[in-house]
Amino acid sequence: MYLEHFGLERPPFKITPDTSLFFEGSKRGAALDALAYAITSGEGIIKVVGEVGSGKTMLCRMLEVRLADRVDVVYIANPSLSPDNILHVIAHELGLDVDSNTSKLDVMQKLQNYLLQKHAEGKPVVVFVEEAQSMPVETLEEIRLLSNLETDESKLLQMVLFGQPELDEKLAQPHIRQLKERITHNFYLEPFPPEDTLEYLNFRLRCVGYKGPDIFNQKTATAIKKASGGLTRRINILADKALMSAYSEGSHEVTTKHVRTAAIDSDFAKAVNWKPFAYAAAASICLGVAVWMGTLLPGNGQQLAVASPAPATVAVGEVKQLVNAAPIDRAVASMNEAPHDLLATRLQDTRDWLLRVPDNHYSIQLFMARKVDADAVEQFLRDASDTLAFEKIYIYETKINGRPMYSVLYDEYNSRQMARATLNKLPEDLQASKPYLRRVSALRKDLVINNDSVVSSLQ
Repeated sequence: MYLEHFGLERPPFKITPDTSLFFEGSKRGAALDALAYAITSGEGIIKVVGEVGSGKTMLCRMLEVRLADRVDVVYIANPSLSPDNILHVIAHELGLDVDSNTSKLDVMQKLQNYLLQKHAEGKPVVVFVEEAQSMPVETLEEIRLLSNLETDESKLLQMVLFGQPELDEKLAQPHIRQLKERITHNFYLEPFPPEDTLEYLNFRLRCVGYKGPDIFNQKTATAIKKASGGLTRRINILADKALMSAYSEGSHEVTTKHVRTAAIDSDFAKAVNWKPFAYAAAASICLGVAVWMGTLLPGNGQQLAVASPAPATVAVGEVKQLVNAAPIDRAVASMNEAPHDLLATRLQDTRDWLLRVPDNHYSIQLFMARKVDADAVEQFLRDASDTLAFEKIYIYETKINGRPMYSVLYDEYNSRQMARATLNKLPEDLQASKPYLRRVSALRKDLVINNDSVVSSLQ
């Protein structure tokens, strides 16, 4: 396997749902929040529709995790049930004393009593039905009747139907229009666009311990998007095989050639015109890391070249002005007499920052540099006030394949959207190092794995 080759702790692209790898981008996080709200509000039936492999099962698993302490969940994976059977299945999943000989009337009575008890305890019951498009119309009608169980104020039983687009076709039939009218919330999972595909690929890799330069770039992500149709299951299959192809060549970078090989092997390539990608020149990414103006810290004392971009302002939400930041305070600037005083200052300030910043906040990883290139990092800090707020630059020590590195970050954001907005507005010379988003919890994990001395100060 390629795990050791890329420095991964576990497979990043398994097709079985893993809630620890849930990606909140491409509206998935917003859908999860909205679904959780809809369920806890206790109104009607909820429908989630998406193509095969669009992430419905992952969303279902995330809902179970998110609502575990607030609701009792009944999960129905096999929807091909008769109207009588579905009542027995729900009752059995709730642990009620019923068997195949229990009459439908008795099952319904036991269900109602149980649901009233749970309502009194403030812990409602929700039924998740996967592959709902395969459920017989008569069983769907039975679900509608179950939704009639209610108090004067709220429903006793919530239901979420997860299905493919055929579910909408089935619900459009006139004789079950009463069920359709009971559906109060409709959610549709759209395929990933190319930019979200790239973010998804890099997110999954970082979640399983990868710490080097990005393995996928926008060209390879666009190729994967085209071959997969933007469906997460196919993206996972292609990414896994592309990594295997890169590993077989001893490469630490995935190219469009590797994606094409993966697509052909997976039989996903028929509808894709690969000619636009055939001549794409993928830049070689070495372990050290691309920084400014295309030159990687070579270890020969070369300084980082920092251009002065035109003034610009980021006008998104609460994101403050990124460029034209106040110059470095003269008291700080006076420290320039010592070789690495600015670097030492940022290392200490970063430790203090990591003591207080919440795990669910984000920062922007600007670049990484070898520890032996501390002179170049110091020069970057001297020049950075032309484009960045000095006090918002964070640096900590880590290791990649045993090599000591500096990880250079910028600012703190309480949402992925705000961080992404700032990242997209970074000047071109900063964009050359291919910055990406980092969750604070992942930064702390870096420290746990690679720098015990720093971790001890954080505990």
